[in-house]
Amino acid sequence: MSDEERDEGNRKIKIGFLLLVAVSPPLIALQWDATPAELVALLGGGLVLGVLFVWYLGRLAGQFTGGGRRPGRRR
Repeated sequence: MSDEERDEGNRKIKIGFLLLVAVSPPLIALQWDATPAELVALLGGGLVLGVLFVWYLGRLAGQFTGGGRRPGRRR
């Protein structure tokens, strides 16, 4: 697997996690008949939480991979 393929795969995983976390609060709120304004607010909050979650997981993964740099990898 090339570095470009690995980076593209990582990007897709990050986007997937972000969407999963961002969409969950509004979907749960639909069970209690939330207003459209509440749904938008929950989506915004979910996006913020999703960004923080992806950032945290990226930093955590960096600790296990030696700071995110593999030997012989150029940027």
